Amino acid sequence: MLIAMVALTGGMFATGDTTPRLGIDLAGGTTITLKAKAQPGKESAVNETNMNTAVGIIERRVNGLGVSEAEVQTQGREHIIVNIPKGTDSEQARKQVGTTAQLFFRPVLTVAAGGSTPQEASPSASADKADKGDKGDKATEGKKDDEAKAGDGDETASSSTPGDSPTTQGRAVTDALKAPTADPSGSATDAPKDAEKSSDKSSDAPKSTDAPAPAQSASPEMAALENQFISLNCESKTQRGKLGENALPEKPTVACGKDASGAWEKYILGPAEVGGKDIDEAKGQLDQQRGMWIVTMDFTKSGAKKFQKITSQLSQQQSPQNQFAIVLDGEVMSAPQVNQTLSANAEISGNFNQDSAQELGNMLSYGALPLSFNEESVTTVSAALGGEQLRAGLIAGAIGLALVVIYLVVYYRGLAAIAILSLLVSAALTYTLMALLGPAIGFALNLPAVCGAIVAIGITADSFIVYFERIRDEIREGRTMRPAVERAWPRARRTILVSDFVSFLAAAVLFLVTVGKVQGFAFTLGLTTLLDVVVVFFFTKPLMTILARTKFFGGGHPWSGLDPVRLGVKPPLRRSRRTSVVPTDPKEA
Repeated sequence: MLIAMVALTGGMFATGDTTPRLGIDLAGGTTITLKAKAQPGKESAVNETNMNTAVGIIERRVNGLGVSEAEVQTQGREHIIVNIPKGTDSEQARKQVGTTAQLFFRPVLTVAAGGSTPQEASPSASADKADKGDKGDKATEGKKDDEAKAGDGDETASSSTPGDSPTTQGRAVTDALKAPTADPSGSATDAPKDAEKSSDKSSDAPKSTDAPAPAQSASPEMAALENQFISLNCESKTQRGKLGENALPEKPTVACGKDASGAWEKYILGPAEVGGKDIDEAKGQLDQQRGMWIVTMDFTKSGAKKFQKITSQLSQQQSPQNQFAIVLDGEVMSAPQVNQTLSANAEISGNFNQDSAQELGNMLSYGALPLSFNEESVTTVSAALGGEQLRAGLIAGAIGLALVVIYLVVYYRGLAAIAILSLLVSAALTYTLMALLGPAIGFALNLPAVCGAIVAIGITADSFIVYFERIRDEIREGRTMRPAVERAWPRARRTILVSDFVSFLAAAVLFLVTVGKVQGFAFTLGLTTLLDVVVVFFFTKPLMTILARTKFFGGGHPWSGLDPVRLGVKPPLRRSRRTSVVPTDPKEA
C-alpha cells in the first residue's frame, strides 16, 4: 500500500498535475445546451450518427477558439451540451457552436507547406518546392492523391501523378488568382491541354522553377489574399480557427488541411462551386472488388449539374489545379484529384481506412442533412461563484468528516485511530487519482463529484465499523485479542465485499444511464468504493493485525475500545476441587 501511494504521488508530481481539474461549476465558465431540430418530413435525421458527427464539428469549432479543456457531448437523443471553461469569450463561443456547419467544394488554385512563407521567398518558389519535395514522392497517398471517379465504376480514371511535368503551381499567387476572378467556373490554368491529357508525354519536359513576378494589376483584394496566404501558419491553432469566419462562398479564400502524413498544408481556393446541400447522400464503404475503402457521393439534381460543370473543367487542368477541396468550416477535409467529368454519382478513393472513410462520409452527409440547432439555455458561472461553490463543498466535506471522527472516537476510542488513518490513506489515494485522471481521461471535478466524495466518507467508515464489530463479537465470546482479529476477518470480509459491490453496481448503472454532471457523482462514488476495498484489505487489516500484538490493544486497555469489561464479557466461574467424603461406619455400642 505504501509503495502504491509513493508511486502515485511521484507520478502526480512528475507530470506536474498536482491539483484535480475543476469543472465549469467550480472553476467558472459557460454551459450551452443545444437542441437538434429537423426539417418537416425528415425527423429521422436526428439520430445517433448525425448527432455524433455534429459533436465532432462543434468540438473542432470550439478548439479553434484556443480552448483546450472544452467538453462537447450528447445528452439524450436530441441535445448537445457544450462546456467551455473560463477565459473564453462566451459570445464568440455561442456564435461558433450555434451556427450550422458550412460545407463547400472549392477548386484548388495553390497549395504549399503549412508553415508561414518567408517574405523574401516568392510564393511560386514555395509552391514549386512543395511540388518537388512532397507531391512527387507521394503520388499514391494522401488527400492530394485521392482519386475522384465515376460512381458507377464502369470507367476508372487513372491518378495523375505530380512529377516533372509542367505545372501552373509554380506561378506567382497573384497570377493564379486571375483566372478564378475572370472565370468563376474554377478553371485556373494556362497550361496546354495536350500536356494535361498525357502525363507520359509531359513527364520528360523540364519543370520550370522560375516564377514570374506578381502581376502589377492585381486588385487590392487579391493582394490581401496573397499576403494572407504568405503569412498563414497552419500549425497555429489560433490562425486556423479564424480562417472560416469571414469567408464568402462566392469569393476566393485561404484554408488549411492535413496531408496523409498528418502535416499541415495551406491552400488558396477559388469560389465555391458546389455546396453541402447539393449532396443527397455520402457514406464511407468497403469496395469488395478492389478491397479498399472509398467514399461515395450522390448529388441532387441541381447539384449533379454543378458538379458535372466543375469536374469537366478541373479534369483538363494539371496538379494542383485539377483538385477540388472539400471545405468544412474553413478546414480542408480532403482534396482529391479529378481525372474525368463526373455527374450525379462520384466516389473518392485513396489512402483510406475504415475510420477515415466513414468520418469523411459523415462530414459530407452532415453538410447536406436537414439538421439545425436551437440554443435552449446558456449558463455562465463566474470564477468567483465557482470558487464559492468549491469552498461550500469543501466545508460540507469537512463537517461530514468531523462528525464521523467524533462518532468513532466516542464509540470506538482507540480503534478510532485506526479508522482515521485508513480514512487519510483513502483520501490521499482519491486525491492523487483525481489529479492524474484529469489529463489522462479528461475527468473534471464538479460539484456532484464533490458530493460523491462526501458520500464515500460514510461508505468507507462503514467498512471499518463492520470489521470492528466482528472483532468485538469474537471477544464477547471469550477469545483473546489476537485470535479474535483473525477469526473476525473472514466474516467481516464477506460483508464488506457484498456492501461495496452493491454501492459500485449502483454507481456503474448511474454512470451508464445518465450524462453530464450526474456522471461526475457516479464516477467519484464508484472510484471511492473501489478504493475502500483496497484500503480495507491492504491497510486496515494488516495494521489491525500488528496492533493486536501491542499491550494497549492486546491487553484490552479501557481506552482501546476492546476492553472485555466494557463489552460485557463475564469472567469464567472458578470451580474448586470437590473433596471426597469417606463414609465412616457407625460404631457399635
